[in-house]
Amino acid sequence: MVSTRLLGVWAFLDFLLLVAAAVTIAFSFVWQQPNLLINMVFRKADLTGGFALGIALLITFAISIGAIIQPNHVIIGLVILNWALILDALGIIVVGSFIWFYTLQERNNLQKVFSGLTTDQQISIQDQLQCCGYFSPADAAIGGAFCQNNTFVQTTVNDSSNFCVTPITDFADMSLNNTFTTIYGYMAIVICLFLASLCVIKKRQEAERFKKIDSKRGGKGFV
Repeated sequence: MVSTRLLGVWAFLDFLLLVAAAVTIAFSFVWQQPNLLINMVFRKADLTGGFALGIALLITFAISIGAIIQPNHVIIGLVILNWALILDALGIIVVGSFIWFYTLQERNNLQKVFSGLTTDQQISIQDQLQCCGYFSPADAAIGGAFCQNNTFVQTTVNDSSNFCVTPITDFADMSLNNTFTTIYGYMAIVICLFLASLCVIKKRQEAERFKKIDSKRGGKGFV
């Protein structure tokens, strides 16, 4: 018979899997809303990958519910659950590594994104972050409340703290590092639930084996 403690641990880990799925789906949806800084940092592929991972975790949770409510002698559901967890682990590695790899060339990658913005969008970023240009005043979009004219922009040339690269990459560092670290953290949930499911399978198999032995002994049980 599967112990109450083991089932409690399994249920807790399964709940964490549900939370991970909900958080991933929610943030993948929320970060698609219009926000220049967030839209600069998180590419459409990042959000699509995150949404797909969240759906995969949610499907795995649904499989787990169907698996755990089956009678002791039916373990195929738990076997399917563990295969689903292996696929989830692969998805976590792919999505997390995809985001992590982007951070290796973060300054240059974000410079390309900044250059691809419209003039009005660049001005909006500059006003929000109080900076002019990405790497230098030559990149600046003239206008708005902060970089009002060429004369003011040229006064920032000798102070790199006035360039947008630092505040943009600071925001990107915080956002991207927290994101891929959290995604990699899901691996702990997946691995622990995988191991807990193996334990449940083992205990159910033992219970069935003892039940059959007991039946052959005429239902008298062991001395």
